[in-house]
Formats: sequence, C-alpha cells, structure tokens
Amino acid sequence: MGSLNDDDIKLDSEKQIALNPKERVRILRKIDWHLLPLVTVFFLLSFLARAFLGLTEAGLYPGVNYYICLWYPRSERSKRIAIFFSAASVAVAFGGLLAVGGLHGWQWIFCLEGIATVLVAIFSFFYMHDYPETARFLTEPERLCIIDILKQDSNDLSSRFDTQFVWQAMKDYKTYVQMLVYLGLLVPGYAIALFSPTIISELGYSAANAQLLTVPPFVAGAIATVVVGIYSDKHNLRGPYIICGALVSLVGYILLYCSVQAGPSYAGACLAAAGNYPTVPVILAWAGSNAGGDLKRGVVLAMVIGISNLGGVCSSFIYIDPPSFHIGHGTVMGFLSLSYVSSVLRIAT
Repeated sequence: MGSLNDDDIKLDSEKQIALNPKERVRILRKIDWHLLPLVTVFFLLSFLARAFLGLTEAGLYPGVNYYICLWYPRSERSKRIAIFFSAASVAVAFGGLLAVGGLHGWQWIFCLEGIATVLVAIFSFFYMHDYPETARFLTEPERLCIIDILKQDSNDLSSRFDTQFVWQAMKDYKTYVQMLVYLGLLVPGYAIALFSPTIISELGYSAANAQLLTVPPFVAGAIATVVVGIYSDKHNLRGPYIICGALVSLVGYILLYCSVQAGPSYAGACLAAAGNYPTVPVILAWAGSNAGGDLKRGVVLAMVIGISNLGGVCSSFIYIDPPSFHIGHGTVMGFLSLSYVSSVLRIAT
C-alpha cells in the first residue's frame, strides 16, 4: 500500500501508462478518502435543511456529481455517487430521530445542522481539492496515473469551453429521455421523504412512534443505494438496475395502495424506499458517463437534475386524501411507470 514502484507502472511506446490493477484500485481508494467524506457530509447537511437553503443549495447536487466525474473513470462513478447520495437517506432518518424530541425537536434540527454545516464548510475550504492535477495528497506518479486513466476513459473528448457544446447538450434527445427517467424517480423519492411520517401515522401509530418508524425504510434505502452502486459499476450496467429498482418501488406502492392493514403497508413503505433510492445515483452516473466532454457533461447534468427536481413540486401536492392516500400512491405509481418506460427507451436507443 506504499508508493508506486517500477513493477506497478510502466510506459509504453505511446507514453501511455500501464498500471498494475492493484495499484489502480489503491489510487482510487486514496482519492475516495480525500473526496467522498466531505461531499457526503455536505449533502447530508443540505438535505436536512433543503427547504431553507434555497439557491445556495441548488448547485450542490449537480456540482458534486460533476466534481466526481472529474476524478473517476466512467466504470467507477456509480458507487461513488451512491455513497454520496446515501447521505440523503441518512439525513431523513436522522430527521425522524431528532423530531422525536417533542415540541422543540425542530429546534434541535436547526441548531445541529447549522453548527455542523459551518464547521464542515470551514474545514472543506482548506482540504477539498479542485482537480487531480493540483491535488496535494497525490504523489507525482499517482497523479500521472489518474490523469492517464481519465484521458483514456474520455477518448480524447474536448474539455475546452465552447458554446457549441452547450447547444449539443440542449439538442440531444437523450438528455430529455434521461430527464424523464429521473423525473419518474424523483417524484416517489420526494414523496417518501415528505410524507412517510404522515402515511405511517395514518396506519394507527402515534406521532412520536411514526417518526421513529420512518427510520428503518431510509436505513434500508441507504444500504441498498451503496450495494446497487457497487454492483452497477461491477457489471458496468445502468439501465437494468434502474428498471429493477423502479419495479421494486412500484411493488411497494402497490402494497401501500391496496393494503388496509398496518403490517403490509409498512412493508410497502420499506420496499418503496429500498427500491427507489438506489436508482438515483445510477441514472446520474448513466447521464454523466454518456454525455461527452466536460462542458457538455456539466450542462447535461445541470439540465437533468435541475429540471427533473420540479418533481418535488408535484410530490408536495398529491398526498391529499388520508388515510388511504390513493391519489398520492396512484400518481407515484404512474411516475415510476414513466421511469420504467423511459429507461427501456434509453437502452433501446
């Protein structure tokens, strides 16, 4: 696990680096430990207070996804985005635990997340690294290796700024198909986060117990997110994992729609979260990996994430008919079906 040696790295006739597979893994793990903890904590804190951050939080999610693309080859991105995104599930779980504090539980949330955000922001100012070329934690041989890996992975696509790449992103029909895939996943995702306590309390549990019972579905979602991200990279597959996750979540919402008993309904809530959350990092890895050069990739990610996030507006207004919530569950099932069909279309094209 030390520095590189002559057996680990060689230059061929075209000055491309032939890297020992174990050394490749070691370098990527080293980057993981310097990048992922900070961006994951940032997202966790922003998700806890997303309603109050407004414009200051809007660029964080697409920005971090773009940032990850600058450091990792396409085959290594899904698991890293999954680790980062799992913070959303953890944040909702923590929110449920803190809210149990009674009348002033919301004050605990504001205080803890505010203090932690400020501390992490100060720390990250000094310890976050912009690019592999300028990262101080990499040795010179390691820097050359990761730059060469990224260069080979990009197939020499342009990284310069040119408005033609902006127009290419906006005119590419695949961008809009991926918007539909992501939109179909975000409406149920926001619905789970916003209304889980309400849905569970309508099953007959007290308000405090309902807050506590929201924790297991999101813990399951966080675990499933990381596991699916790892296997998506391992098999180098995106669409099939999105389709399978959407189907699992759809089964969960069917249980919620049809069941009148607390047990099956709660099982449905767990399935809905465990199926939906893992699909989000996979679609973002899919969109970022197939977009092209740096500028076009940035525009595609901004469009897919920014426009599809309007699904949160829809989620806020569909759970209006307690205790069955047939309108809300039915709407979510429709959006999951949209994601399923769009994913099939994207695979086919």
